[in-house]
Amino acid sequence: MTTSPSDALSSLLPGGKGVWVPMDHGLTSFPVRGLRNIEEAIDDCIEGGVDAIVLQKGVLSHQINRLSWPNFIMHVSASTIHAGINSDTKVPVGNPGEAQERGAVAISCQINLGSNNEGEMIRDAGLLTSAALAHDMPVLGMIYPRGPGLIPIEGDKTNGVAHAARLAWEIGCHVAKVPWTGSADSFHDVCSSVPIPVLIAGGQPNISFAQTLEIVESAISVGGAGVCMGRQIFGSHDRINRIRALRAIIHEGKTSNEAIQMMG
Repeated sequence: MTTSPSDALSSLLPGGKGVWVPMDHGLTSFPVRGLRNIEEAIDDCIEGGVDAIVLQKGVLSHQINRLSWPNFIMHVSASTIHAGINSDTKVPVGNPGEAQERGAVAISCQINLGSNNEGEMIRDAGLLTSAALAHDMPVLGMIYPRGPGLIPIEGDKTNGVAHAARLAWEIGCHVAKVPWTGSADSFHDVCSSVPIPVLIAGGQPNISFAQTLEIVESAISVGGAGVCMGRQIFGSHDRINRIRALRAIIHEGKTSNEAIQMMG
């Protein structure tokens, strides 16, 4: 009997919850604060107790050769800030078989909902989930409702985020990463729309980490499965304590105030 993607997810989402840190940002734009020395950032994340780290494939191969840590996810979507009007169009640069050969236990892709090239990204993500099925490999769908063609749907308190999670599920992803909707009530609509784990991104601008922890607490309270949070972790001078604070809320059921107190 083969191992199913859900079995493979058990180490990435222990107890159905996870603290994941994506570090694929250097492909899109560089320099990036916190990623000049990506080995130090990765080591800090592992010491802090993250459940998974998302990397582009070249970085992944380098880290697998350096470390014996087992929970890397290979991201296969790529674009750079230099592509003008197509900078939000992600193209595939890898596949599940390659991800396994490089040492990843799961694979990740991105769709920008409402992009002018949304259809191509959906097609590529569908081909990826089909290929992943043959390799029993879980797929993370990073789905962001932010393109110029996004159409507001009457009565949708989530501003497209519920649709993003639904797209991830219906196209065959095993985990969805979506933005925070702004309230526990609206995020409940997101989590109740799909039977797969939903992780929130960390892209809330101009807020403190204490406020971020409050958001995480709210997300968990209405069915969120944790975070897939990059810049607020690897860009910090206090990565280890930030990860431990997130773990306290997500895995230990602590409040955001208790988590902040733990950070000193």
